[in-house]
Amino acid sequence: MPTSETQAALLREQCEREDLVMFVNACFAATGQTEYYSDQYSQSVSIDFLHQYVLVNYRLVYARALAAGVNHFNQMLIVRNLLRAGAPSDSVQRAEEGGLIAATLRQLPTHRVYKLFQRLATEGVNNRRTRAVIRNYCAARKNQTFEAVKYRNKFRRAVRHAHAEVDGETASFLFSLKAQKRFQEPLFDAYRRAHYSKQAVYELPYSVAEGLAARHGIPRDVFLRNIEPQMTQAEKLRVQNLTRRETKQAVQFDLARSPLTRLAIYVLSLPMEERTSRADELHAALKSAAARTQRKSPLELGKVAAVLDRSRSAWGSRERRRRPLAVAVATHYLLAAASDRYCSFWTPAREIGKTCYQADDKVFLVNASGQSDLATPLLDAIEWRPEQLTLVSDGYENAPVDAVNQIVHAYRQRLAPAHPISFLHANPVFDADHFSPRRLGAAILTIGLRDAEDLNASLRFAKFAAGEATRVELESYLGDIAREFLQDATDQETQP
Repeated sequence: MPTSETQAALLREQCEREDLVMFVNACFAATGQTEYYSDQYSQSVSIDFLHQYVLVNYRLVYARALAAGVNHFNQMLIVRNLLRAGAPSDSVQRAEEGGLIAATLRQLPTHRVYKLFQRLATEGVNNRRTRAVIRNYCAARKNQTFEAVKYRNKFRRAVRHAHAEVDGETASFLFSLKAQKRFQEPLFDAYRRAHYSKQAVYELPYSVAEGLAARHGIPRDVFLRNIEPQMTQAEKLRVQNLTRRETKQAVQFDLARSPLTRLAIYVLSLPMEERTSRADELHAALKSAAARTQRKSPLELGKVAAVLDRSRSAWGSRERRRRPLAVAVATHYLLAAASDRYCSFWTPAREIGKTCYQADDKVFLVNASGQSDLATPLLDAIEWRPEQLTLVSDGYENAPVDAVNQIVHAYRQRLAPAHPISFLHANPVFDADHFSPRRLGAAILTIGLRDAEDLNASLRFAKFAAGEATRVELESYLGDIAREFLQDATDQETQP
């Protein structure tokens, strides 16, 4: 049957909106790493294809996605693809893209930016815009000396690739180190001396000193004890368990300063005996991290229930070990901090334990095991009569299949008029086969979620994922947040 022009336009608008929603949703969850149900190659091919498709067909929206709160992996991929594609011909669009790229690079972790520059150099992306972006980034660094030492190889390659200007001593450090007898800059000189002096090793950043310590044959326990003052909070958190296994001693660090999801990953990596013995300390640290996240990005919720998946697949992959379970634990603490009344309902596990947890319960004393029976805790949560119900799961429901979809559909048909509930599925895992986080069915909205801290940004995008807005409204929303993003970046830059 031939379709009218109006119908064709509606279908085209719907198709375009679904493309954009799928892309932004995928950018909240995808990391290009191995997942429990798919390997790294599948993940990389799938997300790369999605980026190229949106770049070619919707370039303006593609650039504005940088401001939507998508994760660092996808921000790096967007910047790389925009630089590879060259500057657009429209001057307004070119200026906006340039501003978004510069602001994004300033907010990304430093090691990710230099990794991106190295990749651009390896791929031979050397157009005028790319060189200008690299030069401007390097010139604006407030601690260029430290970064020149810590990321020496990547920094040197970026400087060479972009023909960036550095002062004479930095140039000597990067390109003719062996010919130098002494540096005026203490950190440069410490790096030079550390090649033959064990004591100078401890004046360097941890990641640089580690390799030189191995070259000098310094015992691991001695090295860790002496280098501890030079370690960052993230490095101390990362090496905790490794250090304990190798040296039988722990590196001291402040739990309360760690980001919420990263802290949850660390807590779940501890043996159950230690989690139990330190339960009060770990519980207080997670509550503190959740409160800090809540202050930074406030959520105001009423009576909230969460259905959290602790099935075997929540264990994650070798690259993302325990991450889905850690996101569930972190989400529990964040929702507890953001809501008036809160309760979480967990999928049944093999070991006997509670399935319903209040805000003050220590939910990190769980392990991932068993099948994904989401229906049982979902029914318990509905019986508790919340205003909002959030499910955190990788979307693989197998005991039984499609039960969540049927329950939510039946509730909306029969019980919602008496007590409406807002259902939401947050998925921390990207499904490479479907180019988006795997859904639990048509009856429930699914959004991507890499870290619990990103929940607010994902919720802001939820109405577009639900199909309640047109493509024009979506583009308008992305345009507004792009302008806010650029304004915030300008304000931070002008602060003393």
